[in-house]
Amino acid sequence: MTDQPRADVLLGVNVDHAATLRQARYRGRHGSAHAEPSPAAFAREALAAGADGITVHLREDRRHIQEEDVHAIAALPGVRLNFEMACGPAMVAFARALRPAAACLVPESREEVTTEGGLDVAGQLTKVAGTVAALAGAGVEVSLFIGPDETQVEAARAAGAPVVELHTGAFAEAWGTDAAAEELERLRRACIRAHALGLVVNAGHGINYANVAAVMTLPHLHELNIGHAIVSRSLVRGARAAVAEMKSLLRRS
Repeated sequence: MTDQPRADVLLGVNVDHAATLRQARYRGRHGSAHAEPSPAAFAREALAAGADGITVHLREDRRHIQEEDVHAIAALPGVRLNFEMACGPAMVAFARALRPAAACLVPESREEVTTEGGLDVAGQLTKVAGTVAALAGAGVEVSLFIGPDETQVEAARAAGAPVVELHTGAFAEAWGTDAAAEELERLRRACIRAHALGLVVNAGHGINYANVAAVMTLPHLHELNIGHAIVSRSLVRGARAAVAEMKSLLRRS
């Protein structure tokens, strides 16, 4: 029996930081006719360049993406929207009404600049399981954004989530140091354990054009969600070129 080729890893493009740039000038005035860049327009360009999905994080403090952005992106033809959200009743109600293709439960703190760690599923299993069930009941595929910790992987399975997204931030921070190999091995073990439990394995946070090749050595990956690196490169090369370049790095034969 010959080995079958693995499918290409999908690319989800996070457009939050297109909104961050807009809010730097138009905070409180994002609805202005002059407000730019438009996260929806950026998402449209990403899809045209081959992105397999669009990710947005509607934070409770509305620091970047706004409700109007979410609805505008959800209305784009053919978009597969991945809605990142805190595990709270207001966001659950919003997501159930929106009915995106997927929702990713993430931890959230007003003090952090960006998401700094994975969701502690094991420590709040009942709450997370209730949220997973509520979203699944609305036809939304749920993923849990967790650190590469086997206890959290097992808790994600116990919570009823079909997908985990492994937080690659510690690996990205260690990139270029001796600690990177250790962090990559932690991710590898988590991938293997998640797959053994029947979970779909995604990954994201801090992945860029330099370290993505190492991430791609991980087994059982289904999708990478990448935002800041793509938005940053878009400022120099344009959105379509930046997305297409990253997409090419994810192809597997």
